[in-house]
Amino acid sequence: MGWQPTRQGDRTLQQQIVTWITERIERGDWVAGTKLPTQRQLALQFGVNRSTVQQALEELKAIGILESTIGSGIYVANSSWQALIKQRQPNWQTYIDTSLHKPNYHTIQLINEYEQRDDFIRLGTGELAPNLLPTTEMEASLKELSLEPRALGYSSPQGSKQLREAICRYVQKRGIQALPENVCIVSGALQALQLIAVGLLEQGSIVFQEKTSYLNSVHPFQSVGMQMIAINRDQQLAQSLAHKKRKRQAVFYAVPTLNNPTGRVWTTEEKRQVYEACKQSRIPIIEDDVYHELLFNEDSPSIKSMDDSGQVLYIGSVSKTLSPGLRIGWLIGPTTVIERLADIKMQTDYGSSAISQEIVLHWLQTGKYERHIEGLRHELQQRATFVEKLLNDNLRDIASWEQPKGGFYIWLKFHAPIVDKAFFIKLLQFNVLINPGYIYDAQDTQHIRLSYAYATREQLQYGVEMLCQVAKLSEKKAD
Repeated sequence: MGWQPTRQGDRTLQQQIVTWITERIERGDWVAGTKLPTQRQLALQFGVNRSTVQQALEELKAIGILESTIGSGIYVANSSWQALIKQRQPNWQTYIDTSLHKPNYHTIQLINEYEQRDDFIRLGTGELAPNLLPTTEMEASLKELSLEPRALGYSSPQGSKQLREAICRYVQKRGIQALPENVCIVSGALQALQLIAVGLLEQGSIVFQEKTSYLNSVHPFQSVGMQMIAINRDQQLAQSLAHKKRKRQAVFYAVPTLNNPTGRVWTTEEKRQVYEACKQSRIPIIEDDVYHELLFNEDSPSIKSMDDSGQVLYIGSVSKTLSPGLRIGWLIGPTTVIERLADIKMQTDYGSSAISQEIVLHWLQTGKYERHIEGLRHELQQRATFVEKLLNDNLRDIASWEQPKGGFYIWLKFHAPIVDKAFFIKLLQFNVLINPGYIYDAQDTQHIRLSYAYATREQLQYGVEMLCQVAKLSEKKAD
């Protein structure tokens, strides 16, 4: 017991005493229940003031290594080992709380959790049902593929040149003229948004969007310091954009064809209005066009097809049409932008799966993709008709909706403001999982995004019946 702290060096006397006592407990010299010498004895041994010893002991008690018994003294705590382990480990919660990326809303975390359970009816999910995925055809196409050695290696920064050429030919049907150097293969549309956020925009940039927006349910821009601003597409759009943008960087995010979550489709005039308004203030447009192939009737042109100045960044994907598991999408834009984003993509994931790119290329080149889309549209239209009948039978008196024009969703609006967290949780008790409107617009307490793309017909019928039951109960409580 001849150790004493030194007054030389950077560490205080108190810190040295705390370390010395901790080391004795770690070595097993002082086991749980050991009574420490009195503060006076320790002060004499260490050659310090009693107040210094007292502060050191209080610090050790605060973290759970020591404990005191009134009238008896200070002891090594029974839980001292757990406290020591906690002290040695990094405080991961602090790291998590101060990290750059924002956590999902709790409701979305619950949705992600319950979507993995087979006993829940997924009434809001943005995914095709397993029986709508071309599993048999996909297996057959794998046998037809002849892979070169490169297909088993890393992809090039912008992705397979053959696939980019095939995409250029494919998007010509949308009126989009592009060269392979204008295309970057991405791991789905969300990665395209993430690349744009970190690769093109400075912190504090503005992302204009409609009030009800998919972007409110994910955080690719919010997590890197962008300001989200809801904007009305009215006659004053050009003036509103110019006024709010001022001298800051800005982009306009749009899902003009089968909007997620509302399912709405802009007219050609509405698309041109947004394009011209953004052009006046030199605001780039991000056109998220991943649903357009699922329109039940003829489509209007894409915004990108109107683009004569490289102002529109166009996003496409096979996740909503062929397979989300392939993780293949594309971003079309000016060469300088594409090269920049491809460079960042290589820094983050070293390229999308080369094998997945070969599969998508095969489906585009052989016509399998378009034949699959045609059959998929027919099946989705039948499902939409079936769900509309269910809604008419069960919810006509308490809710309204527009006839779906394609895609996955019906934007169901209850007459009363009943869609809150309690409503969501109540449906979970019936094993029904919904996407409430407030995850797309925090102030929305009337809508849910109702998907007809995933659940079976039997599940859809049960889900809508439970939805009706919970909604009517919620209306009564509100009254």
